[in-house]
Amino acid sequence: MSPNSNSSDLAVGIDIGGTKIAVGIVDRNGEILARRSFSTEAAQGFDRAVARIVAAIDECLLESGRRRAELYGIGIGCAGPVSPTRGTIDNPYTLPTWDGVDIVTPLKKEFDRPTFLENDADAAAVGEAYFGAGCGAKSVVMLTYGTGIGSGVLIDGKIYRGAQGTHPELGHLPVELDGPQCYCGIHGCFEAIASGTGISSAGSAAGLGDARHVFAAHSAGDTRAAAIIERALQATRVAVWTIQHTLLPEKIVLGGGIIDDHFALFAEAARGAVAASTMNPQGCTEVVQAVLGNRAGIVGAAQWARMAQMK
Repeated sequence: MSPNSNSSDLAVGIDIGGTKIAVGIVDRNGEILARRSFSTEAAQGFDRAVARIVAAIDECLLESGRRRAELYGIGIGCAGPVSPTRGTIDNPYTLPTWDGVDIVTPLKKEFDRPTFLENDADAAAVGEAYFGAGCGAKSVVMLTYGTGIGSGVLIDGKIYRGAQGTHPELGHLPVELDGPQCYCGIHGCFEAIASGTGISSAGSAAGLGDARHVFAAHSAGDTRAAAIIERALQATRVAVWTIQHTLLPEKIVLGGGIIDDHFALFAEAARGAVAASTMNPQGCTEVVQAVLGNRAGIVGAAQWARMAQMK
């Protein structure tokens, strides 16, 4: 996908996670002109967080020598569940005191600019699709390996939405029916096995420690670690096979902290699943590594603020 152009070149991108909030002023080329980040401190209350976000935006505008009136819009990517249609965050799990809060209205009122809310994984996928590893593709699936496994799907340049505008959770594809129980309600989902949390859980049970120690032990030739990592890779193969046959994206983008350090391992597994498909044209799907890192959420949220206004 290629960046669009608008009459204004500036938008605000906001990336809200369970522990950190990042705010940036982003131009039409995906360049962050000024940025601020700070601890979320969700337990301190939602209104306090909004006030800090407003102050951070104004600081970024001052640093970049721009004014509120020059903003095209404000995009927010937040750890879900979220409701883009209502503009509400429904996430008491990692954002205590924020369940059901409306983040769009106060920011729209304060800055008098169109304001949009998205799942953080969708925002990151937009960033990679327009300014990162997904450039040039019409359809992109992004998988983010971290504490969990986030996912974003773009078709013809637009975020794919399910029933009632909801966000598909590819991290909860079943990949091992007799696998570990997941909080989503089933056994053996992709996230429960291949995420940092899943690998850490298996590592602790094997006496190896968390995911970082499991990968280190794997590199040293430990057979217990090898079995855990192979299970995560097999989970990736099954998930990618399902994604390949269901969505047939032009690019599958792998990102997140685990991929930053171990892309070659997971890319080989994903590419093997794609290559094994006999039902799809060979070479139609490319597996690539995310390139924007922690900029993806800000850049993607800002880009979505532009895209959402294009009719």
